[in-house]
Amino acid sequence: MSGTTLGLLTGLALGLAAAFGGFTAFLLVVVFGTLGLLAGRVADGKLDLAQLLGRDRD
Repeated sequence: MSGTTLGLLTGLALGLAAAFGGFTAFLLVVVFGTLGLLAGRVADGKLDLAQLLGRDRD
């Protein structure tokens, strides 16, 4: 299992645990899932935060 998949699943699990029920819970799960996915992609090296923030590594 890649770090991206693990991060996404972790984020979704935390979102479900943090908010259970209703539309607000749905939105929180989406937010936590997205954060987990981003964290996993950074861990896999597939997402460079310096590039997103406009900082070069020169």
